[in-house]
Amino acid sequence: MVETIDPAFHAPLARIEPDDRLVVLARTIDVPDPGADAALEDAAGNWARFGEACLGRALYRHRSVFRNAADAPVWSHLELSYFRHAVPADALRDLVDEPRAAGTGLLRAEILLTTPSSFVLPRDWQGSADRPDRQASLEYIQVHPAHLDAYRDVMRDYCGPAATKLVRAGRFGTFRAMETAAVLYRDPKLKIDWNQIHLCELAPDGFRGFGPEFEAALRADAPDAPDTSGVFAGLDPMRRVPRWTFNDAVVEADAALAREGGAG
Repeated sequence: MVETIDPAFHAPLARIEPDDRLVVLARTIDVPDPGADAALEDAAGNWARFGEACLGRALYRHRSVFRNAADAPVWSHLELSYFRHAVPADALRDLVDEPRAAGTGLLRAEILLTTPSSFVLPRDWQGSADRPDRQASLEYIQVHPAHLDAYRDVMRDYCGPAATKLVRAGRFGTFRAMETAAVLYRDPKLKIDWNQIHLCELAPDGFRGFGPEFEAALRADAPDAPDTSGVFAGLDPMRRVPRWTFNDAVVEADAALAREGGAG
């Protein structure tokens, strides 16, 4: 059952729009050797070496599959590095071009940009360590190129505002929708593709997907408003979701993001 959203709850939020020029370097990584985990975590926490342009980093380790439409093996980690304006050349060399440590395989590296009205987090965001019931939902989405504009409109007009209510009410930790601007590297063995990544911290027990959550949030302020469930169902012809996983947040050094962008 979807919880009732209290419309009177007004936690201060930050919303980062494309004009704020937040750029994310995402690395999809497979670490089949458990002994290499520690080195990867240490490197993810050492983000100050990239200078003031870097706003922080996060590393997520796969725990379980929520929905899966691809037969390709599941990778072990996703790493996100956040930058102002552009990714510095030294960061690209370090994270994409340089040889990886033994036992660590880079499957994909890409540049992500924020989706309009759909990148929201609390102003006091400090990670999810105080909420052990939550896991990081990572939704990998492939939007058909012909539908990209329509998809952004739905995100801007419906999904983003609904997610804002849910983050403000504390039901979600954050909601961060990002679009692939460029794929810098892709292992030929990676037989799966996407052009959107959505990150959200939530309690997986009883979670049935964002559609019911968003519908409840939009109707909280206006119970007599027109039914918008068809809007979310209308996303299905626009995109497919080849993979959707729940993950452990092993590094969350991204608190500085809450000081970026405008009020949500």
